[in-house]
Amino acid sequence: MADKESRRSGATPPGMLESKASKSDSDREFLSQAGVGELLRGGILKMVEARSDDPIGFLADHFCNLASVTGSGTAGCGEGQRLNNDPLSAGAQQQLLNRALWHLRLAHHSQRSAFSNNIRVAYDLLNLISPHSLRGSLYTQTLQCLCSEGGVPASTSSPLLQRLHCQDHEAVPYDVFRYGVLTCAVFSDYIRQAQRLYAEVCCPDERPASRPLCMAVLGTLKEALETSKGSDINCCAIRYLEASAKISPYKLGQAMSGAQTRGPGGNMDAKEFENAAAELFITRAKVVS
Repeated sequence: MADKESRRSGATPPGMLESKASKSDSDREFLSQAGVGELLRGGILKMVEARSDDPIGFLADHFCNLASVTGSGTAGCGEGQRLNNDPLSAGAQQQLLNRALWHLRLAHHSQRSAFSNNIRVAYDLLNLISPHSLRGSLYTQTLQCLCSEGGVPASTSSPLLQRLHCQDHEAVPYDVFRYGVLTCAVFSDYIRQAQRLYAEVCCPDERPASRPLCMAVLGTLKEALETSKGSDINCCAIRYLEASAKISPYKLGQAMSGAQTRGPGGNMDAKEFENAAAELFITRAKVVS
């Protein structure tokens, strides 16, 4: 009779309350022991720092990378120092390189604070591969990957990487690593900008653009790059933003209009234009010694 009254009133029997409370405590204990709260908090902080346009995809990549590092056996080292000088397996080295590259992709170089923090994390990760310091061979490999992932063909990035090159056996200090990474990040943006400019002056039927027109655009680009004084691009991010702002539709239109009055002069294909634009940037890059 009491059970009927209890059901009729909607009251929860005491035993069931205790069972629910016990399960809730057990769930909280499991989450605490597994460190789930810290994992989620870390992922969310990284997402906010990167200002990702795809939160779900970003978190998926974050936890996938985290799982891969854990699976490689290197996660116990954290993002600090190796516990001994034993060489890592090739698989573990690749996992650390992938993890470092992932950090370098988290934030755009224009987000200076976040980008600098991520460069520091990547540098520390790469230092785990060698027990003493980051070597030139791995530094070069990292820069090659950054340019490739940024959509820059190897033939276009090769002259820049030669200027940023360190000998394979050399220890690469953090300042050199940071300069190389920042330069490659800006260069990737710059090449995409050059490709966009060529597309704007290209013929509607996708035939090569006229050479006088391309030379006029390249002249405008060179003028924009010379906005800042100096012979190198230590402040390349600032200079790139200045160049982008200066090549406005109006400025581009002026260059195109002036080129039309110069008469025929042959054509210039996309690759030649890209190489010419790249050279304007590369000659301003500091040679790393």
